[in-house]
Amino acid sequence: MKVLVVDDDVVSRMMLMHLIDSSGHYEIVEAEDGADAWQQLSGGLRPAACFCDLRMPRVSGLELLQKVRDDAALAALPFVLVSSANDRETVERATRAGATGYIVKPFEPADVRAQLDALAVLQAAPLPAEDPAATQARLGIDAQRLGAYLAGFETQLLAAGPELETLLREGQRGEAAVRLERLRGGCATLGLTGAAGTLAALPASAAALAPMLGAACDAVRRQARRLSV
Repeated sequence: MKVLVVDDDVVSRMMLMHLIDSSGHYEIVEAEDGADAWQQLSGGLRPAACFCDLRMPRVSGLELLQKVRDDAALAALPFVLVSSANDRETVERATRAGATGYIVKPFEPADVRAQLDALAVLQAAPLPAEDPAATQARLGIDAQRLGAYLAGFETQLLAAGPELETLLREGQRGEAAVRLERLRGGCATLGLTGAAGTLAALPASAAALAPMLGAACDAVRRQARRLSV
């Protein structure tokens, strides 16, 4: 699997490349900043995933993400943002912009491996989902209402991430399991069968939670795109 690593800080870039390389068999391509990465991507580079620093000169991580999502040939590229910022607002903004995952510096090997494992699952096959027309018929709603439900549920997933991670880090696994079950039920109700399966079990650590919720958010967005076709 080819992975693009983008960071203007050479030490951070080398460290992340080392962690990715030590996690499996990956072909790693590096870019010194967002502008360099976009030049490579627009020139034909097609990695299986991109790990990109959030704050960079010339083209920031969010700006590069927007360019990728706006390009039909690159729109589905799994995109993991990397930053020293771990506040809820920044994480939600990244996910809302279309980030597949989020890693906080300084890097933890478990966090990097969790993101790679989740990306491998997404590369193997998109999470299955019920046909939107079947979901509409089952719920007795029209396409516009289903679209509103999907948008609202994505917001719920975004808000749940930091809350669940806090509960897991504080050892409150019972409360975290209850909240995760509500999200799983929401996926099932909206016909997101694959995402429901992904959220069926509480992970052992907070590090593994972000890729699970990222995959669920990705399923919501794909279903919304199917709805609009």
